[in-house]
Amino acid sequence: MYSEQLNLAMPTTTTSSSSFSSAASSSGNRQADVFSRLASPDPEVKLKALREVKNQIIGNRTKKLSFLKLGAVPAIASALSDSECNSILVQSAAALGSFACGFEAGVQAVLDAGVFPRLLRLLTSSDEKVVDAGARSLRMIFQSNQAPKYDFLQEKNMEFLFSLLNSENENVSGLGASIIAHACGTTVEQQVLCEAGVLEKLVILLDGSLSQREACLESLATVLKNNPEAVSRFVGLEAGRYLSSVTELTKDRYPRTRLLSCLCLVVIYNTSPSYFLNMGTKSSLVTTLLELLNDPGQSGDEAALGLSSLIAEKEDLQKLAYEANAIKNIVDILKTGSELHPKRLQGLFLSLAELCSKLEDCRCSFLSLEMLDLLVNALRHNNADVRTAACICFRNAARSVKVAVLGALSNIVLDFSSPKSTFIEYGGIKQLIELSKSMDPNTRCSALRALRNLMFLADKKRKELFYSEVKAQGFVSLISGKQSPLNHNHMIHLILQLTTKTKTYSSSDPEPTVQEQGLALLRNLVDGCINSIEFVFDEEGLILDTVGRQLRKSPQAQMAIQGMYVLTNVASGTELHKEAVMQQLFPQPQAESNNFMLKFLQSHESQLRSATVWTIINLISPSSPGALDRHVKLREEGIIPQLKNMVNDACLDVKIRIRTVLSQSMSFVPDTLIIPQVKAVRKSLYHYLYHS
Repeated sequence: MYSEQLNLAMPTTTTSSSSFSSAASSSGNRQADVFSRLASPDPEVKLKALREVKNQIIGNRTKKLSFLKLGAVPAIASALSDSECNSILVQSAAALGSFACGFEAGVQAVLDAGVFPRLLRLLTSSDEKVVDAGARSLRMIFQSNQAPKYDFLQEKNMEFLFSLLNSENENVSGLGASIIAHACGTTVEQQVLCEAGVLEKLVILLDGSLSQREACLESLATVLKNNPEAVSRFVGLEAGRYLSSVTELTKDRYPRTRLLSCLCLVVIYNTSPSYFLNMGTKSSLVTTLLELLNDPGQSGDEAALGLSSLIAEKEDLQKLAYEANAIKNIVDILKTGSELHPKRLQGLFLSLAELCSKLEDCRCSFLSLEMLDLLVNALRHNNADVRTAACICFRNAARSVKVAVLGALSNIVLDFSSPKSTFIEYGGIKQLIELSKSMDPNTRCSALRALRNLMFLADKKRKELFYSEVKAQGFVSLISGKQSPLNHNHMIHLILQLTTKTKTYSSSDPEPTVQEQGLALLRNLVDGCINSIEFVFDEEGLILDTVGRQLRKSPQAQMAIQGMYVLTNVASGTELHKEAVMQQLFPQPQAESNNFMLKFLQSHESQLRSATVWTIINLISPSSPGALDRHVKLREEGIIPQLKNMVNDACLDVKIRIRTVLSQSMSFVPDTLIIPQVKAVRKSLYHYLYHS
């Protein structure tokens, strides 16, 4: 609950400090006079003093504090305990409730006065007004976190709770619901309440007064939160009638009722999304919460946190919110210049953070609204929750900036040689490697793309510098699903020398696009001289083995293309390198490979067919001593016959490469064949090469 806000009119004329002092003194004297009359033995004087205190402090935090300092709460508690006059009981309870309403110091003072048991006894009074006053006061107390803990596991407490819920007095039944909303905090308590039939009692209040409806909605949200069994039980009541009732209340004319019904639906959706398959319901929920953000009171504060909870990790709802102009609406509220409650600020920045967490359009829209100053101010806010929310918002929004910068950097290091040297000189490679471990897949991809371009036609020194930072295990973490021992903790620098520690992405990278960029980077690393190929043989060939395993898993086409080009480059090396590639293509036992080469040659992706044929060309280069044996193996595995069937491939590049392979094959006619057989074989190959 929040402290009540003051709306004091500022004076329009100049007043001396002595005048202010005089006014303050006069006010203090009046409060002291009222306080002194609280102890009067005359019931009429005491009753009038109680009314005056109650009327002065309603909605006025300053006067509550003044009376607290005078010791008014113990005096009122004494009046409540010592009197049997119903009028005094009513006014005492009402005054204590006003002290507790939205004022934590007031709640503490009421509890310290030991008056809580006496307020409970008022509920048994035969006078309906006394019961009402006691119930209202207790509800104010139970809206605070300082309220006494209520143990639902004790049978007598459960009986008392049901006696409250069964009451025909709306304030008493509302008190029962408020106790549940305050005190139910564990799955065990939720289960005990559900098994006792609390849900069936609460839903009756949905058809009651405004006060009962709102208390019911708060309690339902508490009992259902993160409890699928409780949600299922609630939804099943009267074939979903009460779920429909809560949904209908999101259109109520009272903002508080709309908010509480929305928050209840958010709890249900977050716990059991299957009950919200209707896109219209989702859209309506998002729209209602966005409208409530403009409410100037407590409902607006809580709506912001409700919205952030609703759209967290849900891209479909984030899209709905974006289409409903959520970002501009939130930014407009932040730019109003009025002082916003910390809870509202926290919710607004968390909502922006969620909107910017997945959707690039949201990030671009957010950055276009010139929010930098507001973010910086929020990062300096005296409330820790606001600062945390602002940090998360900045981190998510900054992903777009990092990706854009990395994209531009990729082009620079590809097109020019001089900027490459400068970039490397200032530790650019190390920074890119750190960014390749980011939580955000777009950032990882962009960093890897920049590294790939840096390695394009790079000299030996640059490649060795890069490899010394990433090592074999680094590549394994990028191109496979296996854990790596790399230390992934790193700092992301924020603006204006502000920094924050961020969680890095798991070394087991499930993003196909990231794996593709990792393979493309490796392709460029091993391209060129023989020394470059040796990188994949580090740590007993760990990198090459990983590439082979990935290709045997039937990866997406783009991943397979980059993987085959890695093998193509390795196969361009020595006899040892070529044999290592053959071992990856046809490992032992044979069944492990499933002949993925044939699948790649039959792929609809021409680039994949071309990369596969290029690998074959390098493997059976006639100048290599083991070319004949490899050719025999390829023929036995059905690769060469498949190529003969592809001489008229629709892709010109593939067709040219296939003819190169078949031309090479003419060198592998066994010497043991008699001349007519040799001529027949060569004639057949010639036919495939030039007449197909």
